[in-house]
Amino acid sequence: MEVREGSSWQLPAIIVLGLIALGGLYFGWNASSKLDSTQQAVATQLKTTQQSVQQDMSSLKDRLAQDEKANTDLQGDLKVVTDKLKITQGQLKKARLEAAKQIDETTQKVAALDTSVHSELATKASSDDVKTVDTKVVGVKTDLDATREDLKMARSEMGTLIARNHDEIDQLRRLGERDYVEFTIVGKNKPTKVGNVTVELKGVNEKRNQFSIAMTVEDKRSEKKNRTVNEPIFFYTSGTHIPEEVVINKTGKDTVSGYISIPKANTQVASTGAAKSGN
Repeated sequence: MEVREGSSWQLPAIIVLGLIALGGLYFGWNASSKLDSTQQAVATQLKTTQQSVQQDMSSLKDRLAQDEKANTDLQGDLKVVTDKLKITQGQLKKARLEAAKQIDETTQKVAALDTSVHSELATKASSDDVKTVDTKVVGVKTDLDATREDLKMARSEMGTLIARNHDEIDQLRRLGERDYVEFTIVGKNKPTKVGNVTVELKGVNEKRNQFSIAMTVEDKRSEKKNRTVNEPIFFYTSGTHIPEEVVINKTGKDTVSGYISIPKANTQVASTGAAKSGN
């Protein structure tokens, strides 16, 4: 009886131990399979990462090589520019020194000339002579200023100076060679007597600074179309050989302003003719 009871509990124990061993083997195999799979996945990921890192390193090396080349080129260009700048600065300094030297020499020459002139005036001329010379110098300066003002004005094909405004007309009056009659015409088709001519405005083109007028001289009427501002219009009167001129120097909406220029010789001829008629 005792042997049977001992055999009855050993068999189940062996079976249980066997099952436990099988379970342990199963779990061990499963864990081993998962570990292999994980190692393979990690190896694949590591390989991919290494390839990516290698590509990035290659790109970085190429970029560094390009940057180094660009830096080298820039340094070369900078050296060239620096060398040229040094040359330019040297030339500029040299030019300044030469200019300063010339100015000093010119100043010394002028000072010496001034001293010489004053010395000669002091020894060879009396105070009255000096005053006469000063007066002549002032006169020459005045004539020179007048000539400079004249040069600012344009000249017509007849050689007469053309005034562009009232101030320039006054300048021409001071020359005393001609008489000047200023006028303004407002409105079209309104004949206006100016000096010895009748002027009638026919039209104005403000954008182009052009105008059209009709002129009546000694009962002879003529139209001047599309004339330009400051363009003289010449005409003759009986018994004269020097032309008179009409100049329009300002235009507006249906209005023009200008002057008539009459030579002094024509005025004298007209006065002589009137005196003969009276006799």
